[in-house]
Amino acid sequence: MQRIKAAVIQMCSTEDVERNLARAAELARAARADGAQLLAFPENVSFLRFQSTETYAEPLDGRTATYFAHLAREIHAAILVGSFPQESDDPQRVFNTSLLLDPDGVVVARYEKIHLFDIDIPGQVTIKESDHIRPGTDAVVAGLLGTRFGLSICYDMRFPELYRKLQDQDAEVLMVPAAFTLMTGKDHWEVLLRARAIENQCYVIAPGQWGPHGGTRHSYGHSMIIDPWGHVIARASDGEGFATAWLEPEKVAQIRRNLPCRSHRRF
Repeated sequence: MQRIKAAVIQMCSTEDVERNLARAAELARAARADGAQLLAFPENVSFLRFQSTETYAEPLDGRTATYFAHLAREIHAAILVGSFPQESDDPQRVFNTSLLLDPDGVVVARYEKIHLFDIDIPGQVTIKESDHIRPGTDAVVAGLLGTRFGLSICYDMRFPELYRKLQDQDAEVLMVPAAFTLMTGKDHWEVLLRARAIENQCYVIAPGQWGPHGGTRHSYGHSMIIDPWGHVIARASDGEGFATAWLEPEKVAQIRRNLPCRSHRRF
C-alpha cells in the first residue's frame, strides 16, 4: 500500500446533470489544490433522481465518464466517480455504476451496485431502486496508486459478506460512495461504516450526498474517512465541500499483524 492523501467530496446533486458536473469539477479543483491525490465523489454524482420518471442512461463512454476522465487528466488526480446511470440491455433499468480512474483518466475498475434499496415507510419515504436499476453481480477490487481498492455503493454497506469478499481479494481501502437517507443516516451511517473498517481492517472512504435534492429526497451527508481501527479521521460538515486525510500503509500492516483475525476465521 502507498501513502495517499484522499478527499471525500460531498455534494447535493439533482436531476440537473450540467450543474452537477460543474459543481463536481469546482470541488475537485479545490481538493486537489489542498493536496489530495485521490478524490472520491458520492453516489449519483451526475444525476440524482427525485422526480423524473423517465429512464436516464448513459453509455460507459458517455458524458459522465468522459467528463471525469478529462478532469482527472486536467488536475492529475485519481478519481472515484461515485456512481452514474449506465445503460443496460434492459430499456427500463440502468446499472448504478461506479468508476475508478487513474490520474491519466483511464478506467481501472468498474462496479455495478449489487444490493438495491427498496423501502416504503408510509408518510415518510418511498424509494424503490429496483424499479429503474438493474443489480450487478460481481465484487470488484482493483490496484491504483500502489493500493488495493474494493468498490461498493451505499446500501451495499448493510451486507458484510460483500466486504469479506473484497478483503479476500486483498482490499486495503473500501470505497463506499452513497446517497444515504437522512432518517437512516442519523442512526446507521457511521456505525455501519466503522464496523466495515474494523472487521476487515481496511480504510473506508465514504463520500456522501447531503441535503434536500427536491421532492422528498434528503440525504444525510457526513462524508467521512475511517482508519482500519475504526477511528473517523476526516468528516465533512453540513453543505457541499470536502474533507481530507492521509491513508498510511503502515497503519494497515500493523493492525493486521497485531490482530491477525483474518487467519482466525472458522467459516
